[in-house]
Amino acid sequence: MKKLLIMITLLYSINFAQAQEPIKELKKFLANSQTLSSKFKQVLFDKDNKIKQASEGLFTLSRPGKFRWSYQKPFIQEIVSNAGKVWFYDADLDQVTIKKLDKSMGSTPALLLSGEIDIEKEFKLEDQGEEEGLSWIKLVPKNEETSFKYILIGLDKGTLGGMELSDNFGQLTRIYFSEVNINPQLEDKEFVFIIPEGADVFED
Repeated sequence: MKKLLIMITLLYSINFAQAQEPIKELKKFLANSQTLSSKFKQVLFDKDNKIKQASEGLFTLSRPGKFRWSYQKPFIQEIVSNAGKVWFYDADLDQVTIKKLDKSMGSTPALLLSGEIDIEKEFKLEDQGEEEGLSWIKLVPKNEETSFKYILIGLDKGTLGGMELSDNFGQLTRIYFSEVNINPQLEDKEFVFIIPEGADVFED
């Protein structure tokens, strides 16, 4: 009986340690990546799991608090964060919306990577194992008033590989990153948004 108890305890310890590895990798990635650039593909699914929209573009990040999503296909859109604000630009509508960067923006995936959020304080972290060649970590918000149910972050050998976000409206957003470059030299102007002449501007 004593030997059995020791074996069960040992197996539990091994499984617990293995479960912690992806979480440790995520913390290490966040601690060591001050800047990042990559291509991305984003797919939005509706509540019936049908593709609602697919897009692709470029993503750049500079911690803390600076990021740019440049959507290039099928529509030109920009989401730029700098100096505590976020600019949302839709080229087809010729419209710019400016919002304050705070916890209410927590549904923006890049905000989780920007250094503006303490993920251990704001989320419960759970290892989800491997799928599609990525190690997935589930982030469940501790605040029930957020606009989403959970976020998944997928790591490819310790580097950002994918993200998935499930909101409270039944929609699912998946983002896959490729050609990820960790700690490239990025100029400050990369995160400066210049409002196009003639565009309608709305600011909260």
